[in-house]
Amino acid sequence: MDRVALRGLKARGHHGVFPKEREEGQTFIVDLVLGLDTRPAAADDDLTKTVHYGVVAEEVVDVVQGEPVDLIETLAERIAQQCLSHAGVQEVEVVVHKPDAPITVPFDDVTVTITRSRR
Repeated sequence: MDRVALRGLKARGHHGVFPKEREEGQTFIVDLVLGLDTRPAAADDDLTKTVHYGVVAEEVVDVVQGEPVDLIETLAERIAQQCLSHAGVQEVEVVVHKPDAPITVPFDDVTVTITRSRR
């Protein structure tokens, strides 16, 4: 299976279990790896036979900016389902970064990684 990757998609969302997170929001960063067969698109040099990663990027940002959820696990699942709604996408790996998570000790990042497929 071929891979199309989008890294570092940034959007402001209001996800989290604490009222401050819901009220003020914070930046979330999303990395995606889409699994699909790119041979038909490459053979015909035809965008309609692959996934339009620009459209996927916009949709992912819309999910992050959309309805708040408590857990980034839930956010990752919503993003994965949106990606799988594209006909050619057979599998997706989603990494949601929450670099401003409300943790009381020094840290660089918090991530949740999920993989979902049509199988």
